Amino acid sequence: MNARRTDWQDLLFGLFLIAVAAIALAATRTLSGGNAADMGPGYMPRAIAVMLLGFGLWFSIRGLRRPFVGIAPVRLQPLLAITASVAVFALSATRFGLALSSFAAILIASLATREARPIETLLFALGLSAAAVLLFVKALALPVPIWPGAWF
Repeated sequence: MNARRTDWQDLLFGLFLIAVAAIALAATRTLSGGNAADMGPGYMPRAIAVMLLGFGLWFSIRGLRRPFVGIAPVRLQPLLAITASVAVFALSATRFGLALSSFAAILIASLATREARPIETLLFALGLSAAAVLLFVKALALPVPIWPGAWF
């Protein structure tokens, strides 16, 4: 195996995922797993760890078989837009409600790409905010305020 046949970025990422999966599986070994109908506290962590293990194996094998093409430079705009989007949602969800906070977070996240179109972004943000309210507040009955001042 020579250096030209190994994509080190994929190989190292795959090995990282395998290590995280192994740690998660070791940490949850004493928890009861249960089954899909009666989940125990270890069911979901183990299921996610097994999925991580599968992805890790896939990336590792792909990294060994694919030639290295280089690592793209980090672009600051997407990094800042996504970070700001998460921060705005986290800081505003309880004060402004789920509908407005998710709407604002989606608009801010759209700044991560130059391909976003304003009308499509507004429609997508409106639809996804409505879906979040329907799922979390109506279907799952979580105690989350929908609008500002709804925490009374």
